[in-house]
Amino acid sequence: MGFFLCRAGQHLRAAAIESPRLEARLLLAHAMGCRQEDLLRDPRAAVPPAAASRFADMLRRRLDHTPMAQLLGSQEFWSLPFRVSPATLIPRADSEALIEAALAAFPERGRVRRVLDLGTGTGCLLLAALTEFPEATGIGIDRVPAAAALARENARALRLGDRAAFLAGDWAEAIAGRFDLILSNPPYIESAAIPGLMPEVAAHEPGTALDGGADGLGAYRALAAALPRLLAPGGEAVLELGAGQRPAVEALARAAGLEPRGCHPDLGGIDRALRLG
Repeated sequence: MGFFLCRAGQHLRAAAIESPRLEARLLLAHAMGCRQEDLLRDPRAAVPPAAASRFADMLRRRLDHTPMAQLLGSQEFWSLPFRVSPATLIPRADSEALIEAALAAFPERGRVRRVLDLGTGTGCLLLAALTEFPEATGIGIDRVPAAAALARENARALRLGDRAAFLAGDWAEAIAGRFDLILSNPPYIESAAIPGLMPEVAAHEPGTALDGGADGLGAYRALAAALPRLLAPGGEAVLELGAGQRPAVEALARAAGLEPRGCHPDLGGIDRALRLG
């Protein structure tokens, strides 16, 4: 086992992968169906041929910069496990700022009864919100049918399937009614910047979930136009922002008759979760 880990770590380091030794352990543990702790407890244990084959395949894909979450099949968000696939963005810790902003907007949890998640992906925002607002039900919408199907699976796995519905459709055009809380992590990267992203993102995550148009603001224009008819009285929307986008998105919101109500930072201190009412 030590030989597998040593060689894998060397290859990962040569490919400029961060934390090569940790990633090697994670891949081998996944291939063997055990925990990292088990590898450390018995480093001289033999690796069965089937596990060695799985490990070699995963290592080859990681060297091609396939994201670790796709190789392992899941990613944690808000302390909840979410299945991932190439059809969806991988949940990121910075997006947890949206849940924090939602909690700040509604300290009385029972006030939130209907939640809408536009561009739901894995369903992580909607499902995390439902765990915090116990009297709420929600709808998640994604343009990609495979993403909506995966979100539905995540809801069932988290035992939230009876409180969450997922639809494939053109965002706000696919829904009617009013919602107390609207969440969205829209595509916000400028089209020209996408090829320069790290290869794990540019080559392996869905471009439709990344590309915000020439100025990165295309999705926000659509959201600003739709939110006034979708927000219930006293409701709030929380939108994820890219770095430096707060002034432009707030201007779009004000032009649509929405009131900016503050912005919550992510782990790096960047304005990330914009509240609108």
